[in-house]
Parts: sequence; structure tokens; C-alpha cells
Amino acid sequence: MDLIPTANQPIGPFYHFALTPGWSTGDNSAGVMAGPEARGERARLVVRVLDRDGSPVTNAMIELWQADAGGKYNHPADTREKTADPAFHGFGRLATDDQGLCVFETVKPGQVPGLKGKMQAPHINVSVYAPGLLRRAVTRIYFDGEPANLSDEILGLVPEDRRPSMLARPGAEPREWCFDLHLTGPCETVFFDI
Repeated sequence: MDLIPTANQPIGPFYHFALTPGWSTGDNSAGVMAGPEARGERARLVVRVLDRDGSPVTNAMIELWQADAGGKYNHPADTREKTADPAFHGFGRLATDDQGLCVFETVKPGQVPGLKGKMQAPHINVSVYAPGLLRRAVTRIYFDGEPANLSDEILGLVPEDRRPSMLARPGAEPREWCFDLHLTGPCETVFFDI
């Protein structure tokens, strides 16, 4: 008897239903990570998800996790003596719109120590869920022009010609950062194998 493998099935276009607030009404409250009293440099982060051809992915979901402006995660696993900013919760989740965009209101994160205690460049951890992905894709967003990028151990593992795929660039508006996340193709964003 011959066994024929079952074909892979992508996750359907419905998977972010009820995972993002108000996905059908435009409620983007899960994209507001920093309250009005949050400390640090405010940042409006515009994430655009693109496919192989550079076309927008209109039914992806993006999750962000980051430290506050002082470099403290709002999580029990961050046991350092610092106090987390109570006006900043560090987590955001949004679905992309019909242009493949989602916009987060946050702060530029502070530096956090790596596994060996060396300080990492300010970065935002990103998980991407989209049709065609059987598992989430994981990457980081670094900030173009940040001096600490030059000594970041994780960014240093990425071939130099691929590092720009992990950089947010200043946008047209003050305090705006733009990040194009390419799921595949010649401009593919560097993803981590975790």
C-alpha cells in the first residue's frame, strides 16, 4: 500500500477573528501600547506587511513586545531592580488593513541586557501571523541610525547586507517610524528560527 502525504494547508483568512479588538470596526486600541503619561520618546510605528511581489498582505496579524523607555519589560521574568513604567504595557496586537498596514502608538524602547549581560540596541520583538505561514514568523525591529546597533550581538549575527531588512526608518511625520516587513522574496525580512 502506498501512502500519499496530505497537502499542507495554510491557515485560513479568518484566524485573527476575535484575536484583534474590533477587527471589523476599526478599533485599534490594542495598538496603543503607551498611555499619555508614558515616559520616553513617543513613537508612531507604521508596520507594512508585504508579499513576494511587494503587494500588501491584508489579513496578517502583528504582535509586538518591547521594553519601556528605561529598558524594563513589564513582565515578572524581568527581575532587575528597575521599576516598569506603569503607563506602558509593552504589548500590542493588530491586524493589517486593506493596504497591509497597522499602526502602533508606543515609545522608543531602552536598552536591555542580553544573555551574557551585554546591552542590546533598542529593539522591538515582532511576531507575524499570516495566511500561508504554518507557524508564526519572528523578527526584531531596530531603529535606523541608532549608534548601539553597531555593537548589538543579535544584529551582528545577521549578514551586513541583510541588516537593513530589520531597520525601521524615520517617516514623514515627527516621531514616526516606518517598517516594511517582507514575508518572502528578494527583500525578505530576516526571521529567527525559534
